[in-house]
Amino acid sequence: MLISMYRYAFLIAMVSVLVLAGFSSAAYNVTKINTTVSINANGSAYVTDVLYVRMSNTSVQQYTIDRSGLNLTLSDWQSLVGPSLVPHIMNRRSGIYGFGLLPGPVVLVDAQNTASIYMHYYVSNIATINQTGPRTYEYAFNASDLNFAQGVGGVVLGQNMRLNIILPNGSSVLTVYPLPDSPSQTQNLTSAERLSWYAGEPLYSFELIFQLKTSTTSEVLGFFGSIYSALGSFVYVIIGGAVLLFIIYTYLKIGR
Repeated sequence: MLISMYRYAFLIAMVSVLVLAGFSSAAYNVTKINTTVSINANGSAYVTDVLYVRMSNTSVQQYTIDRSGLNLTLSDWQSLVGPSLVPHIMNRRSGIYGFGLLPGPVVLVDAQNTASIYMHYYVSNIATINQTGPRTYEYAFNASDLNFAQGVGGVVLGQNMRLNIILPNGSSVLTVYPLPDSPSQTQNLTSAERLSWYAGEPLYSFELIFQLKTSTTSEVLGFFGSIYSALGSFVYVIIGGAVLLFIIYTYLKIGR
């Protein structure tokens, strides 16, 4: 009986070791997160989140196997990497779309096994747009779409995070708070098209307002685009009728 109890205890110990070994072999340490938001003229944005992950030698093989599993979902990878693997820009009204996840290969960085995990997706209505003049539009970034850690006062960048916002070409910055870490605060931010905030920056009073003037061509295209949105394919019927009337008018005029 005593021998059986020892055997039972030994089996429990072995199972515990194997379980712990399994957990340690799948242990990842997120060392840095880089989020880049490229705002489009229509108020949407293309976002990339890059997580830099370090792992032990015993985790490399399991990571490589997981990387080749094309059927793994975001939830699966979150269970492996941890809660840091989330979209950091999130429109809570309309969500995100066009989501993709790409785990990169393991490489040696400072003698450490490191991999980059890429997420990319689109967010609609990242900015509220108001027309303030002829071909002049003002954009106000929706700070509620920032999905970073919550500090005492609100949203704050973690110590290993960086936020980059790329504005549409030709934009003029009107208001920005807090001041970005890049470009330097001694530089003129009005014409800056890329703004960056580094680790530890509090964002709970975040504000970004910029202005964009469109060309005459863009205004004309936008006008016809709005007509098409309102009338749909009936626009082609109207255009066809106008062309036909022009041909008939020209024919009758020549006939005279």
